[in-house]
Amino acid sequence: MRQFIDVTGKTEDEAIQNALVQLGMDRDDVSVEILERAKSGFLGLGSSPAKVRVSYGPEEEEEPAPVVKTAPVKEKRTEKPVKKVEPKNPPAKKEEKPAKVEKPAPQKVETAPVADLGDEVNDEKAQAIRKFLAGLLEQMEVPAEIHVYLPEKGRYKVILEGNNLGALIGRRGETLDAIQQLTSYSVNRTGGRVRVQLDAENYRAKREQSLEHLAKKVAAKVIKYRRSVTLEPMNAYERHVIHTALQDEPGVTTYSTGVDPNRRVIVAYDRDKK
Repeated sequence: MRQFIDVTGKTEDEAIQNALVQLGMDRDDVSVEILERAKSGFLGLGSSPAKVRVSYGPEEEEEPAPVVKTAPVKEKRTEKPVKKVEPKNPPAKKEEKPAKVEKPAPQKVETAPVADLGDEVNDEKAQAIRKFLAGLLEQMEVPAEIHVYLPEKGRYKVILEGNNLGALIGRRGETLDAIQQLTSYSVNRTGGRVRVQLDAENYRAKREQSLEHLAKKVAAKVIKYRRSVTLEPMNAYERHVIHTALQDEPGVTTYSTGVDPNRRVIVAYDRDKK
Protein backbone atom coordinates (compact mmCIF):
# COMPACT_ATOMS: atom_id res chain seq x y z
CA MET A 1 0.00 0.00 0.00
CA ARG A 2 1.29 3.47 -0.89
CA GLN A 3 2.16 5.54 2.21
CA PHE A 4 3.43 9.08 2.78
CA ILE A 5 4.83 11.44 5.39
CA ASP A 6 4.72 15.25 5.52
CA VAL A 7 8.04 16.87 6.50
CA THR A 8 9.24 20.45 6.75
CA GLY A 9 12.60 22.09 6.23
CA LYS A 10 14.24 25.47 5.78
CA THR A 11 14.19 24.83 2.02
CA GLU A 12 12.43 22.33 -0.23
CA ASP A 13 15.66 20.33 -0.66
CA GLU A 14 16.24 20.24 3.09
CA ALA A 15 12.68 19.03 3.70
CA ILE A 16 13.14 16.22 1.17
CA GLN A 17 16.47 15.26 2.76
CA ASN A 18 14.83 15.21 6.21
CA ALA A 19 12.21 12.79 4.92
CA LEU A 20 14.80 10.52 3.31
CA VAL A 21 16.77 10.39 6.57
CA GLN A 22 13.65 9.49 8.56
CA LEU A 23 12.62 6.79 6.07
CA GLY A 24 16.13 5.48 5.42
CA MET A 25 15.48 5.57 1.67
CA ASP A 26 17.13 6.98 -1.44
CA ARG A 27 15.67 9.73 -3.62
CA ASP A 28 14.80 7.23 -6.36
CA ASP A 29 12.67 5.19 -3.94
CA VAL A 30 10.13 7.94 -3.27
CA SER A 31 7.98 10.52 -5.00
CA VAL A 32 7.79 14.10 -3.74
CA GLU A 33 4.97 16.63 -3.75
CA ILE A 34 5.71 20.19 -2.57
CA LEU A 35 2.86 21.34 -0.32
CA GLU A 36 4.25 24.74 0.77
CA ARG A 37 7.12 26.83 -0.53
CA ALA A 38 9.56 28.31 1.98
CA LYS A 39 8.94 31.97 2.84
CA SER A 40 11.42 34.34 4.41
CA GLY A 41 10.43 36.93 6.99
CA PHE A 42 11.86 39.70 9.10
CA LEU A 43 13.44 38.44 12.36
CA GLY A 44 11.35 35.31 12.11
CA LEU A 45 8.06 37.21 11.84
CA GLY A 46 5.94 35.97 8.98
CA SER A 47 8.47 33.37 7.84
CA SER A 48 7.48 29.77 7.17
CA PRO A 49 9.48 26.69 6.19
CA ALA A 50 8.96 24.50 3.17
CA LYS A 51 6.63 21.51 3.49
CA VAL A 52 6.75 18.43 1.28
CA ARG A 53 4.82 15.17 1.07
CA VAL A 54 7.04 12.15 0.41
CA SER A 55 5.25 9.00 -0.78
CA TYR A 56 6.79 5.53 -0.67
CA GLY A 57 5.80 1.89 -0.99
CA PRO A 58 4.26 -0.15 -3.81
CA GLU A 59 1.76 1.47 -6.12
CA GLU A 60 -1.79 0.17 -5.88
CA GLU A 61 -3.02 -1.35 -9.13
CA GLU A 62 -6.54 -0.45 -10.07
CA GLU A 63 -8.77 -3.49 -10.56
CA PRO A 64 -10.74 -3.46 -13.81
CA ALA A 65 -14.43 -2.86 -13.38
CA PRO A 66 -16.43 -6.11 -13.63
CA VAL A 67 -18.43 -6.62 -16.84
CA VAL A 68 -22.09 -7.15 -16.00
CA LYS A 69 -24.08 -9.04 -18.61
CA THR A 70 -27.69 -7.99 -18.91
CA ALA A 71 -30.50 -10.09 -20.29
CA PRO A 72 -32.30 -8.78 -23.37
CA VAL A 73 -35.36 -6.73 -22.56
CA LYS A 74 -38.58 -8.31 -23.76
CA GLU A 75 -41.13 -6.10 -25.47
CA LYS A 76 -44.08 -5.53 -23.19
CA ARG A 77 -47.64 -5.66 -24.53
CA THR A 78 -49.61 -2.49 -24.04
CA GLU A 79 -52.70 -3.06 -21.97
CA LYS A 80 -55.59 -0.73 -21.43
CA PRO A 81 -55.38 1.00 -18.06
CA VAL A 82 -57.88 -0.21 -15.50
CA LYS A 83 -59.87 2.58 -13.93
CA LYS A 84 -59.38 2.61 -10.18
CA VAL A 85 -62.55 3.20 -8.17
CA GLU A 86 -61.95 5.29 -5.08
CA PRO A 87 -64.18 4.61 -2.06
CA LYS A 88 -66.63 7.36 -1.12
CA ASN A 89 -65.33 7.70 2.40
CA PRO A 90 -61.64 6.79 2.32
CA PRO A 91 -60.11 5.98 5.72
CA ALA A 92 -58.09 8.75 7.28
CA LYS A 93 -54.35 8.36 6.90
CA LYS A 94 -52.26 8.13 10.02
CA GLU A 95 -49.56 10.74 10.29
CA GLU A 96 -46.14 9.18 10.48
CA LYS A 97 -43.82 10.77 13.03
CA PRO A 98 -40.28 11.36 11.82
CA ALA A 99 -37.72 9.02 13.30
CA LYS A 100 -35.85 10.51 16.22
CA VAL A 101 -32.19 11.05 15.39
CA GLU A 102 -29.92 10.86 18.40
CA LYS A 103 -27.16 13.41 18.35
CA PRO A 104 -23.72 12.08 19.25
CA ALA A 105 -22.47 13.18 22.61
CA PRO A 106 -19.82 15.92 22.30
CA GLN A 107 -16.34 14.63 22.82
CA LYS A 108 -14.43 16.05 25.73
CA VAL A 109 -11.22 17.70 24.59
CA GLU A 110 -8.43 17.62 27.14
CA THR A 111 -6.40 20.79 27.34
CA ALA A 112 -3.25 21.52 29.24
CA PRO A 113 -3.91 23.07 32.66
CA VAL A 114 -3.02 26.70 33.23
CA ALA A 115 -0.50 27.15 36.04
CA ASP A 116 -1.29 29.45 38.96
CA LEU A 117 1.15 32.34 38.61
CA GLY A 118 -0.11 34.44 41.53
CA ASP A 119 -0.65 38.21 41.32
CA GLU A 120 0.68 40.42 38.54
CA VAL A 121 3.78 42.52 39.18
CA ASN A 122 4.43 46.12 38.25
CA ASP A 123 8.12 46.68 38.97
CA GLU A 124 10.56 48.41 36.62
CA LYS A 125 11.18 45.35 34.47
CA ALA A 126 7.46 44.52 34.24
CA GLN A 127 6.71 48.08 33.10
CA ALA A 128 9.45 47.83 30.46
CA ILE A 129 7.98 44.54 29.22
CA ARG A 130 4.47 46.01 28.94
CA LYS A 131 5.71 49.12 27.16
CA PHE A 132 7.72 47.22 24.56
CA LEU A 133 5.01 44.66 23.85
CA ALA A 134 2.27 47.28 23.64
CA GLY A 135 4.19 49.11 20.91
CA LEU A 136 5.03 45.91 19.05
CA LEU A 137 1.44 44.61 19.14
CA GLU A 138 0.21 47.96 17.89
CA GLN A 139 2.57 47.77 14.92
CA MET A 140 1.40 44.19 14.22
CA GLU A 141 -2.24 45.34 14.53
CA VAL A 142 -3.04 42.48 16.92
CA PRO A 143 -4.93 43.67 20.02
CA ALA A 144 -4.14 41.70 23.17
CA GLU A 145 -4.05 42.18 26.93
CA ILE A 146 -0.59 41.94 28.52
CA HIS A 147 -0.27 40.25 31.93
CA VAL A 148 3.14 40.06 33.62
CA TYR A 149 3.93 37.70 36.52
CA LEU A 150 7.05 36.87 38.53
CA PRO A 151 6.80 33.14 39.44
CA GLU A 152 10.41 33.15 40.65
CA LYS A 153 13.17 35.69 41.07
CA GLY A 154 14.71 36.75 37.77
CA ARG A 155 12.08 35.04 35.61
CA TYR A 156 9.10 36.96 34.22
CA LYS A 157 6.14 35.11 32.78
CA VAL A 158 4.14 37.13 30.23
CA ILE A 159 0.65 36.02 29.19
CA LEU A 160 -1.08 37.55 26.17
CA GLU A 161 -4.87 37.29 26.15
CA GLY A 162 -7.26 38.11 23.32
CA ASN A 163 -9.14 36.70 20.35
CA ASN A 164 -7.50 35.03 17.36
CA LEU A 165 -3.90 35.22 18.58
CA GLY A 166 -2.69 32.69 16.03
CA ALA A 167 -0.75 35.44 14.24
CA LEU A 168 1.29 35.96 17.42
CA ILE A 169 2.01 32.26 17.81
CA GLY A 170 2.90 31.36 14.24
CA ARG A 171 3.74 27.94 12.92
CA ARG A 172 5.00 25.79 15.79
CA GLY A 173 5.46 28.90 17.91
CA GLU A 174 8.13 30.47 15.69
CA THR A 175 6.58 33.96 15.81
CA LEU A 176 5.99 33.68 19.57
CA ASP A 177 9.66 32.72 20.04
CA ALA A 178 10.80 35.69 17.94
CA ILE A 179 8.65 38.14 19.95
CA GLN A 180 9.99 36.62 23.17
CA GLN A 181 13.59 37.11 22.03
CA LEU A 182 12.94 40.72 21.00
CA THR A 183 11.23 41.45 24.33
CA SER A 184 14.08 39.88 26.28
CA TYR A 185 16.68 41.88 24.35
CA SER A 186 14.79 45.15 24.84
CA VAL A 187 14.36 44.63 28.59
CA ASN A 188 17.91 43.43 29.28
CA ARG A 189 19.84 46.01 27.26
CA THR A 190 19.70 48.47 30.19
CA GLY A 191 21.29 45.98 32.59
CA GLY A 192 20.01 43.64 35.29
CA ARG A 193 19.56 40.53 33.16
CA VAL A 194 16.30 38.62 33.62
CA ARG A 195 14.54 35.80 31.76
CA VAL A 196 11.33 36.54 29.86
CA GLN A 197 8.91 33.75 28.93
CA LEU A 198 6.05 34.67 26.60
CA ASP A 199 2.88 32.65 26.09
CA ALA A 200 -0.48 33.02 24.34
CA GLU A 201 -3.56 30.78 24.41
CA ASN A 202 -1.65 28.38 26.72
CA TYR A 203 0.43 27.37 23.69
CA ARG A 204 3.58 26.43 25.63
CA ALA A 205 1.88 23.78 27.80
CA LYS A 206 -0.01 22.32 24.84
CA ARG A 207 3.19 22.24 22.75
CA GLU A 208 5.01 20.46 25.58
CA GLN A 209 2.31 17.77 25.71
CA SER A 210 2.54 17.37 21.93
CA LEU A 211 6.33 16.96 22.06
CA GLU A 212 6.12 14.38 24.84
CA HIS A 213 3.62 12.38 22.77
CA LEU A 214 5.91 12.64 19.73
CA ALA A 215 8.90 11.46 21.79
CA LYS A 216 7.08 8.32 22.99
CA LYS A 217 5.84 7.56 19.48
CA VAL A 218 9.31 7.91 17.92
CA ALA A 219 10.88 5.85 20.71
CA ALA A 220 8.49 2.97 19.99
CA LYS A 221 9.44 3.14 16.30
CA VAL A 222 13.16 3.15 17.11
CA ILE A 223 12.83 0.08 19.36
CA LYS A 224 10.69 -1.77 16.80
CA TYR A 225 12.99 -1.21 13.82
CA ARG A 226 16.25 -0.73 15.78
CA ARG A 227 17.07 2.31 13.68
CA SER A 228 17.79 5.92 14.71
CA VAL A 229 15.31 8.68 13.90
CA THR A 230 16.30 12.33 13.44
CA LEU A 231 13.66 14.85 14.44
CA GLU A 232 13.03 18.22 12.83
CA PRO A 233 15.00 21.29 14.01
CA MET A 234 13.87 22.55 17.43
CA ASN A 235 14.86 25.32 19.78
CA ALA A 236 16.71 24.61 23.04
CA TYR A 237 13.56 24.39 25.15
CA GLU A 238 11.82 21.92 22.82
CA ARG A 239 14.95 19.75 22.62
CA HIS A 240 15.05 19.74 26.41
CA VAL A 241 11.45 18.46 26.50
CA ILE A 242 12.35 15.55 24.18
CA HIS A 243 15.48 14.63 26.18
CA THR A 244 13.56 14.73 29.48
CA ALA A 245 10.65 12.67 28.14
CA LEU A 246 12.99 9.85 27.02
CA GLN A 247 15.73 9.97 29.64
CA ASP A 248 14.26 6.94 31.48
CA GLU A 249 12.85 5.20 28.39
CA PRO A 250 14.39 1.71 28.06
CA GLY A 251 16.00 0.82 24.76
CA VAL A 252 16.63 4.35 23.47
CA THR A 253 19.03 7.22 24.02
CA THR A 254 18.91 10.81 22.77
CA TYR A 255 21.47 13.40 21.75
CA SER A 256 21.54 16.62 19.74
CA THR A 257 23.43 17.40 16.56
CA GLY A 258 23.92 20.42 14.31
CA VAL A 259 24.03 24.15 14.96
CA ASP A 260 21.12 26.47 15.83
CA PRO A 261 18.68 27.20 14.31
CA ASN A 262 18.98 23.78 12.62
CA ARG A 263 20.00 21.81 15.69
CA ARG A 264 18.09 18.52 15.94
CA VAL A 265 17.44 15.69 18.39
CA ILE A 266 18.39 12.15 17.36
CA VAL A 267 16.58 9.27 19.03
CA ALA A 268 18.87 6.23 18.76
CA TYR A 269 18.47 2.57 19.65
CA ASP A 270 20.44 1.52 22.73
CA ARG A 271 20.46 -2.20 23.44
CA ASP A 272 22.41 -1.66 26.69
CA LYS A 273 19.79 0.65 28.22
CA LYS A 274 17.21 -1.59 29.86
